[in-house]
Amino acid sequence: MVRQRLARAIVKMMRYRMVGDVPPSGILVGAPHTSNWDFVTMLLVMWHGGAHPRVLVKKQLFKGPLGWALRGLGGIPLDRDNASTVVKELADEASGGEPFRLILAAEGTRSRGEYWKSGFLRLSQQTGLPITLAFFEPSTRTMGFGPTFHATDDVVADMDLVREFYANKGGVKPRNATPPRLREENR
Repeated sequence: MVRQRLARAIVKMMRYRMVGDVPPSGILVGAPHTSNWDFVTMLLVMWHGGAHPRVLVKKQLFKGPLGWALRGLGGIPLDRDNASTVVKELADEASGGEPFRLILAAEGTRSRGEYWKSGFLRLSQQTGLPITLAFFEPSTRTMGFGPTFHATDDVVADMDLVREFYANKGGVKPRNATPPRLREENR
């Protein structure tokens, strides 16, 4: 309740408009991931709707007081060299029957890259949880949730949905955005 009030006050003060509703459970893709503010804005989006999500954050940030703060905010340390281990643990947790909301930045980095990470699709396929596309768009002063879908075996079709939604969203630093594309689409 305190987080929700705080988030609503901040969003109102920033003069942003919220779009969509918090999904009851699922995997939330936060994109474009172009700045350090993306973590904060995705928490605001979730808290505004009264949800307390889990968030994948690179494990190197979980040292000292920052680590305590990140854990308190729902942070889960991600070892990028062993990401499949974390995906398995999250799949087990998501299958527990409780509401499960996980935010992740499929771009995997705040700077422009070549491909997105495919963990959000794999986790959806393994758990049956839907994927909801979330965003923060300064150019239109909007933030919130877009379409929700279930991952299929057709990676290109799934990514076409993602590309269509994010086509007009640039994030805080548009030049840093990685276009929605997976390595798997080249196969």
